Amino acid sequence: MKNLQLVTDYNNGMFFLMAGPCVIEGEEITWSIAKTLKELTSKHKIPFIFKASYKKANRSKITSFTGIGDREGLALLQSIRKELGVAIVTDIHSVQEAELAASYDIDVLQIPAFLCRQTELLQAAAATGKWVNIKKGQFLSPEAMVFAMQKVKDSGNPNVMLTERGSQFGYSDLVVDFRSIPKMQSLGCPVVMDVTHSLQKPNQVSGVTGGEPELIPHIARAAVAVGADGLFMETHPDPANAKSDGANMLNLSLMDNLLSQLVELRKTINGFNVI
Repeated sequence: MKNLQLVTDYNNGMFFLMAGPCVIEGEEITWSIAKTLKELTSKHKIPFIFKASYKKANRSKITSFTGIGDREGLALLQSIRKELGVAIVTDIHSVQEAELAASYDIDVLQIPAFLCRQTELLQAAAATGKWVNIKKGQFLSPEAMVFAMQKVKDSGNPNVMLTERGSQFGYSDLVVDFRSIPKMQSLGCPVVMDVTHSLQKPNQVSGVTGGEPELIPHIARAAVAVGADGLFMETHPDPANAKSDGANMLNLSLMDNLLSQLVELRKTINGFNVI
């Protein structure tokens, strides 16, 4: 897919953006977010992958919202891909989910941080031939991600991305070590900064994850300055009423201004006009 080739040509100087809602909440809102992000990334000439989980397996409580149905969610993502001409990334959690998601023309299969050491899952993702984005476990060093990456490559798939999403600090906080970006880049693959999940406040006694969304611009600017190949940001028009991860998502109305800042910052750092 042409758009995905633009994204994965990560030496072109401009970062790519993986963005969208945490989970598919319904057809209308998902289409609305996707269209808005497509317009903004086209305006700023940023390669774009639309992100939405068709299924949320890692929730604090059994009563938490997990999706609209596996096949229904994947069919919606496939329609967005076709109609808007954008690449798609979504999470998978099992061997069966890898096979199912790949059958719906998903471009990038994302491995959640807690599952980054699951060998069979990585092998199944690799077997689809899709790009595989592995989020660095909150409990791992950047250097240790070479083993997760190698599991995919040794399974015959060279298309691997790694994502930094913060490291566990105590029971309910995360910190970002920006040394992780160049360290993982040295392994020979694109590296993404998960801006919004790195600002989570996990393991809250309420059973609902908290966050610090006011710091999103700071983390994003720092990642661009360090040279991240891509940025990952979850966004929603009404985060307070989002069905998952609302506490650490960027309000969609703020995306335009932030992307403008980030593009200018990348151009300044590179010392020439890119894209």
